[in-house]
Amino acid sequence: MSPKKDEQKTEGFTAEERAAMKERAQELKAAARMDKDRAAGEAAVQAKIAEMPEPERSMAARLHELITTHAPVLSPKTWYGMPAYAREGKVVCFFQSATKFNSRYATLGFSDEARLDDGNLWATSFALTALTPAEEARIAELVKKAVR
Repeated sequence: MSPKKDEQKTEGFTAEERAAMKERAQELKAAARMDKDRAAGEAAVQAKIAEMPEPERSMAARLHELITTHAPVLSPKTWYGMPAYAREGKVVCFFQSATKFNSRYATLGFSDEARLDDGNLWATSFALTALTPAEEARIAELVKKAVR
């Protein structure tokens, strides 16, 4: 008896990566139907945050507050099944759960739309294991800089 399709080993993408790509395809279809409705994006992000286990749920919720407070020009949306924040439909920053991707730490990432340029070399993603007031202040600075 041959293994089921889901049980077959494939080279290349992990099951988690394939699931994230499927979610991204669904998001693109939904975005095409959506009227850039901020409320729908907010609801989608809140739903994704609610699905996360602790402590990531609290971290993602606090990041959401920081980003929407310090960069109100950004609209919440999901991106590869994770909370993201976009300007004119283009993702500027995003949160990536450690649990979803079996990683050692969560990540706050910035796309090339973020204006974080600093000479010839600058960071575009940051590992997160906890949020203290010091990290929150740094994140507030980063998101403000990203949208200027």
